[in-house]
Amino acid sequence: MTSSAKKTIVAVFASAAVVAGVAAPASAGDNIQDGLINVAIGDITIQDINVNVAAQVAAAICGLRLGPVVVLGRVVDRTGDTRTVCESDFGDITFENN
Repeated sequence: MTSSAKKTIVAVFASAAVVAGVAAPASAGDNIQDGLINVAIGDITIQDINVNVAAQVAAAICGLRLGPVVVLGRVVDRTGDTRTVCESDFGDITFENN
């Protein structure tokens, strides 16, 4: 993946996180549903992104319908499992619990 493509992806996620007003709450314990997940696009990982924002960006990149991607993000937040959304030219796009 080219450097400019990586910068574009990071900028998209960062902008979406700012617009959504994402704030990571302090939490004790593992597997707490906080509505935030980590998103990996190839070798880039964006941490603590709102599930809905992550789903919108992943669905757009993968060419998928938004609803199922949101459900997948919520499952990851609830269970702590890591799930692959799709394979893209940028690398695998995966959701993992934060």
